[in-house]
Amino acid sequence: MGSADRVIRLLIALIIATLYFMEIITGTLGIVLIVLAVIFALTSFMSVCPLYMPFGLSTCKTEEA
Repeated sequence: MGSADRVIRLLIALIIATLYFMEIITGTLGIVLIVLAVIFALTSFMSVCPLYMPFGLSTCKTEEA
């Protein structure tokens, strides 16, 4: 996972968490978005997205030979 991808995921997670704790998003939608935010934060810190693997996707810069 590239650094831009990691930063974007972390920013989205922080925005969702802020909206949830300010009670702007609540109920079932709030819970679903908080779970998504946790997943985004974890994959950002681990630098691996399990959904990228089966599709062969990568957001890392590659070095040209």
